[in-house]
Amino acid sequence: MKSPCSLLLALLLAPFAVSAQSPAPLKLEKTISLKPVSSKFDHLAFDAAASRLFITATSNHSVEVIDLKTGSISQSITGLGKPHGLAWIASTGSLYVSDGSLAELRVYKGSPLVLAGSIKLSEDADDMVYDEANHLLFVGHGTGEAASPARVAVVDTAHFTLVANLAVATHPEALDIDPAGHRVFVNIADSNEIVVIDTATRAITAHWKLTKAAGNVPLAFDADHNLLFVGCRKPGAVVVLDAATGKELSSLPAAAGADDLFFDPALRRVYLIAGSGEVDAYQVDESKAIHSLGVLPTASGAKTALWVPAQDLLYVGVPGPAPQPSEIRVYSPVAGAKH
Repeated sequence: MKSPCSLLLALLLAPFAVSAQSPAPLKLEKTISLKPVSSKFDHLAFDAAASRLFITATSNHSVEVIDLKTGSISQSITGLGKPHGLAWIASTGSLYVSDGSLAELRVYKGSPLVLAGSIKLSEDADDMVYDEANHLLFVGHGTGEAASPARVAVVDTAHFTLVANLAVATHPEALDIDPAGHRVFVNIADSNEIVVIDTATRAITAHWKLTKAAGNVPLAFDADHNLLFVGCRKPGAVVVLDAATGKELSSLPAAAGADDLFFDPALRRVYLIAGSGEVDAYQVDESKAIHSLGVLPTASGAKTALWVPAQDLLYVGVPGPAPQPSEIRVYSPVAGAKH
């Protein structure tokens, strides 16, 4: 028979034992070496038909095209200044690249990909999101200074023309789209707000101020629950908003240096990727509340990622300090993970 002290100790340690047995929310499937590239990264895009991954290697001044079948670089698009945002449009076989130092949006086509055109923007051209229904590309650009006004460019991809240039307070960070609601959400970090754009009228319809945290860089839209998840840096947090009204519903702590954020509708999960070297995972329940699923350690500076729903895979770019090559780590979700 166990003593009363032994029983008490067992009861106290039980929650920790259950936690230790719970699987991590993500597991490493494979690592793709990007040798000889040794660079920091910014954004990724995916070509399902050709099984290719695109990644902006900012300090290498290039976009690397990765053949996922062979796990190797199939093409390096060079001659860039500071490539940031990416968008692959499968219907036209076009890769769009925003360049922060060249202050322009470029489009590449063909096999191999070659430059097919460019549109002049302001400095720090950055993230973008594609509205497939209207063939419009929304691109954040500008530093917010007088010589480089902060804007969201609206580009007609059918004719590759600039059809609108919407003024915002400061540099636009991440963008995401609500296709059914005909809206684009834009994080304006330095003014602690989210701007809502009507894709039909190409006009700004709302400004939502954040109060629970600041430094809002990445965001992700959950169409099933009509929620907006916003990754913040001051302090590190995920703030949950009602996507109909902009009302802040809740917030949870997150890692420092949030840079990418994705929603997985199949498992109702949120993944926040931080430059401090971790992925924070959260579960969204039926009451629209979110709960932490734990932390996946990655590597310092690994702030760039892409969630590909069709594959149920998370690609994380890991910069290689020279002369070490950079790499892509490929993770899959673990369905049994619990909060």
